[in-house]
This record gives sequence, C-alpha cells and structure tokens, in this order.
Amino acid sequence: MTAVQLNALNAQIWRDMGIIAEDESMMRRVAKYIRKVAKEMTEDPTAMSKEEFYAMIERAEAAHERGECEAMLPNEDLTTFLRRLGHDV
Repeated sequence: MTAVQLNALNAQIWRDMGIIAEDESMMRRVAKYIRKVAKEMTEDPTAMSKEEFYAMIERAEAAHERGECEAMLPNEDLTTFLRRLGHDV
C-alpha cells in the first residue's frame, strides 16, 4: 500500500470513528472488535509454555530410546533425507 493510500485509509477510519463516537453502544462494539484484532496480531501460534516445551523434549527422548526416530546421514542434505523417508519432495 502506498503512502497516499495509507493516508486516505487513515482519514476514512477517523471520519467513521467520529460518526461512531456519537453512539455509546457502537463504541463498545468497535472497542471489542479492536481488542480482538489487536490480540490476533500479537498472538504467536508457535509459542508454547515452558512446561509444554519440556514435555515435547521428553516425548522426543522417549521416542528416540524406543528407536522410533530417524537421523540424517553424514553429508546428507534435507531433501535427500526426506526422500529417503518416503516423502515426495
């Protein structure tokens, strides 16, 4: 988006907010929606708690001990490794 387009969008948002500001119930709806959007922008779907992280490591170690893991061979690249495991790369 260009700077001109961004400025036009910003101006439109403020004009619309001026209209909405006259109605308290609409302001509550807008505030709720803005909170929801802001939360979506700050959430990290890959984030995990410390406990989840350590549990994942423990599961991986247990799988390794049971021989359920595969390892890359020396000088093997990722594509070759995945093909060796039967993946279509």
